[in-house]
Amino acid sequence: MASTSAFENKIAIVSGAASGIGRALCMEMGRRGAIVVATDINQAGAERVASDIASAGGAAHAAKLDVTRAEDVGKLVKDTADEHGRLDYIFNNAGIAVAGEVYDMNLDHWRRIVDINLWGVIYGTHAAYPIMVKQRFGHIVNVASAAGLVAFPTCTPYATTKHAVVGLSSSLREEARDFGVKVSAVCPTFIKTNIFAAAETVNADGKALFSSVEQGAMDVDEAARRILRGVERNQRIIVFPRQARLFWLLHRLHPDAMRLVYRGMVKQFRSPGSA
Repeated sequence: MASTSAFENKIAIVSGAASGIGRALCMEMGRRGAIVVATDINQAGAERVASDIASAGGAAHAAKLDVTRAEDVGKLVKDTADEHGRLDYIFNNAGIAVAGEVYDMNLDHWRRIVDINLWGVIYGTHAAYPIMVKQRFGHIVNVASAAGLVAFPTCTPYATTKHAVVGLSSSLREEARDFGVKVSAVCPTFIKTNIFAAAETVNADGKALFSSVEQGAMDVDEAARRILRGVERNQRIIVFPRQARLFWLLHRLHPDAMRLVYRGMVKQFRSPGSA
């Protein structure tokens, strides 16, 4: 198995590893010589990923992990660091989406997405950070979204959690710098994963809503390579592809132009046949 020095023999925990970006990150790091700990609430899926890495000549372990349970996350992180004597990377990747208009949603919709997308990242960060501070190295990689940099009407709860993840990551990065610990936030636009296909949609046809998204989405393996390239470069915010960088630039420099995009998204959602 070919390896890249930045990940060779490094210990890397990945949450949400059974599919999508999590799986692609695990496989790519396995190819580069990392020792991967693939975790997911879907234990069988995590075990398949670890088996695939091992079959290709890499090293991996699998574990069931519910990121909404702080005690479980803390134990998994501590046990991994104790077993290997260190923790080099944690990728807080597990996430879900909820689509619809806010006035159609109840607090259970909000609680579920906040528990997974935000508290899951907080728990992973909270568990890994003290270990990395003590050892004076390590990299926390929090998977957010371009929806953490710009608005995403009709997916407001998702955007809320992703903005929070970006704020957490950017702020902690400055605190962590003197301890030798790195922190990055990953902010892509649409990737070919099942997150939106599996999203709960409220008063809307999810398949129709996300059909155009799927057509223009980036291949998940390419996304994993982009993420790891950004991690190697210790980028504060890893933004890709070009569309995401353009939206972020327009959002900062020409907010009125982006408001036209946002209005179009809302109108499309409310158009006949979308709900």
